[in-house]
Amino acid sequence: MDETSPFGHALLVTGPESLLAERAVGGFIARATAERPDAAVVRVEGGQVNGGSLAEAAGGSLFASATVLVVTELSELAPELADQVVGMASEPGPDLALALVHPGGNKGKNLLDRLRKLRTELVDCPTIKPWDLPQFVSAETRRQQGRIDAATAAVLVEAVGSDPRSLVAAIRQLLDDAAERVVTETAVRRYFGGRAEVTSFSVADDVLSGRLDGALGKLRWALSTGVAPVLITSALSNNLRSLGKYLDGRDARLRDVDLARVIGVPPWKLKDLSRLSRDWKPVAVARAIKAVAVADAQIKGAASDPGFALEQVVLNVIGYRGRQR
Repeated sequence: MDETSPFGHALLVTGPESLLAERAVGGFIARATAERPDAAVVRVEGGQVNGGSLAEAAGGSLFASATVLVVTELSELAPELADQVVGMASEPGPDLALALVHPGGNKGKNLLDRLRKLRTELVDCPTIKPWDLPQFVSAETRRQQGRIDAATAAVLVEAVGSDPRSLVAAIRQLLDDAAERVVTETAVRRYFGGRAEVTSFSVADDVLSGRLDGALGKLRWALSTGVAPVLITSALSNNLRSLGKYLDGRDARLRDVDLARVIGVPPWKLKDLSRLSRDWKPVAVARAIKAVAVADAQIKGAASDPGFALEQVVLNVIGYRGRQR
């Protein structure tokens, strides 16, 4: 048996990220139909089949000697069909290419565990974490034969939101109009600026300036439009660290351009840091940075409600502002 052929083999796709799952299945179908163009492609849902219809779907048709069978929503499969599916996956036969798709979670886990023990091709499709989205954007841009730098990828995530499908569509739109297929920050803001009116950095600016109502309002709007929570904590951390470096270096008698280089900000940013420094002490900045680090850990998995964690850190950081001790 050809080990590289989809026929006579099974593909097991697991995990909740449907975009990645669909791509894995699509690639499997493409390989199978490229090898045997006459193969029938049959899709069924786990919750909609019985033993007879499942066998019929796998058995080909009068017009095709080979079948590519895709069984989705495997978590919904009736328990009494588990043995039948395991049997099909263990020995698909030379004329069957079998793709089984399970969305993850506990439902149908026993069947999933049994299938994992077989010699199946396995593709895991976990949810893309918010902090991994810029890397996803970079990889997707390369996949579409384009280029984007890390900073622009982060801006695109902030502008479009955390839905991978929306990001893929945005990248395609940007590349279609990009010179030499290079995505620039200018292009991102031109196409998606309306959705990026409330950015993570504008939230951070209000927090460090002590504008509580503005900060909370912008935070809620940002989250409702898909800005990833991790971008909020990242902006808060960056602004606080810049402020801390300014407080440490402002008495060093450096030229503005040199001080800006030491801090890692453009020279025009020094005016904002000078204004903020009137209400911040180094010890308060240090405590605020620690509070943001805790919130960052919470939204990366330790808390069930990222929005609540972010609102709390906004309150805490504003509370440190202006403290003398």
